[in-house]
Amino acid sequence: MSKPVVLIVDDEPDLLELVSLTLGRMNLETRTAADLTSARQLLATQHFDLCLTDMRLPDGDGLDLVAWIEANCAATPVAVITAHGNVESAVRALKLGAFDFVSKPLDLGALRKLVGSAIRLGTLTDGSATHRGPNLLGSSPSMQQLREMIGRVARSQAPVYIFGVSGTGTVLVAPHIKQRGARADGPFVPVNCGAIPNELMESELFGHKRGSFTGAVADKKGLIQSAEGGTLFLDEVADLPLHMQVKLLRVVQEKTMRPVGESREERVDVRILSATHRNLAELVATGRFREDLFYRINVIELRVPPLRERSADIADLANAILERLCRRMKLEPPVISQEAMQALQGYGFPGNVRELENIIERALTLTTSGVITREHVKLRPATVFAIPQAGADAATATYPGGPPHALGEQLEDMERGAIIKALEQTRYNKTAAAKLLGMTFRALRYRIKKLGIE
Repeated sequence: MSKPVVLIVDDEPDLLELVSLTLGRMNLETRTAADLTSARQLLATQHFDLCLTDMRLPDGDGLDLVAWIEANCAATPVAVITAHGNVESAVRALKLGAFDFVSKPLDLGALRKLVGSAIRLGTLTDGSATHRGPNLLGSSPSMQQLREMIGRVARSQAPVYIFGVSGTGTVLVAPHIKQRGARADGPFVPVNCGAIPNELMESELFGHKRGSFTGAVADKKGLIQSAEGGTLFLDEVADLPLHMQVKLLRVVQEKTMRPVGESREERVDVRILSATHRNLAELVATGRFREDLFYRINVIELRVPPLRERSADIADLANAILERLCRRMKLEPPVISQEAMQALQGYGFPGNVRELENIIERALTLTTSGVITREHVKLRPATVFAIPQAGADAATATYPGGPPHALGEQLEDMERGAIIKALEQTRYNKTAAAKLLGMTFRALRYRIKKLGIE
């Protein structure tokens, strides 16, 4: 097989020679160009497995070349070499479609990792790999668009921000991105930022050295280090405290980190994906989330549509959930009647896919005849209330049970909704939910029992 070929675009002869020698030792062929015009001519006449370009060129900007490659030979990954500290240029390049970036002065180890990832990307069949794990079901236009976007962002190393209202399945998107990209064989490390106590978060994420604090009896590798060469998925990133947001910002833009108790920083090679169902832009406006970190992790944005926007997928989802539950319980799957399916397809699903799962599981428990009927799905009447909601999905919210008739019932329903939302945000961690609601754990436990929340 012929060697992969890399195009290096830079007007500094010393840098061209250094990069060419480094890539030559990786068994790669190289071609060089000193300006934009020469680079475009070479790209137009032959195939390259990677283009590595400086940002400052005699006849233009590296960003111009990134945009030209994206428009004319999108199958060729392009990475940019940026001046030290010029993260804004790197972010603009990633938004234009660049695969990754490396800063001057060049760290040859980081350069080799970048080039290796880009070359592996070219070996994937149509930029994808076989996904292991739960699939993103549905053939609606919104789901087709989501899958198409996943395929596109998988070919980059840019940070991706995944958002959607609670219950839509944002946690399923990140593994798909990882599995279809150049880091498919690397580790995938998911982190629920809302489930780690604040006092332990720095040690959990960054690791620590022996003796760095009371109880640190041995060196400990952090979750970021565990993701080396792979993907770090920060679920509920909005729950990161401000002091940790500062430390994460350095990981994203400098690709370095410092374990607790360590005097030197160490380089890390991870791709960062993040998700939340809270409105990060609103948190930025109120000072609860750093604006600079928001723009660093939000280089590429993926929106997971709520179930109300893809009712055509409900039948496929309901049957898939039913089959999965029956496999787990070793039962013969019952049939969902036409009337029951029509009822499901006409429902607003304020709880999204998670609510559909609960409804199907309850119906499976109730049926005894091998058929799930309209009565088994137990859909309560729904009334739509127009209320302000945070996030891109601000819209009317559907509440099962209809409007409350008394003020006491209204207050209880509001309180019940707030507690359920807090429990969902904290993945049903009652201690964290109590803190989020500004009450004691004992008070929350009492309210949960009084309001009949299971």
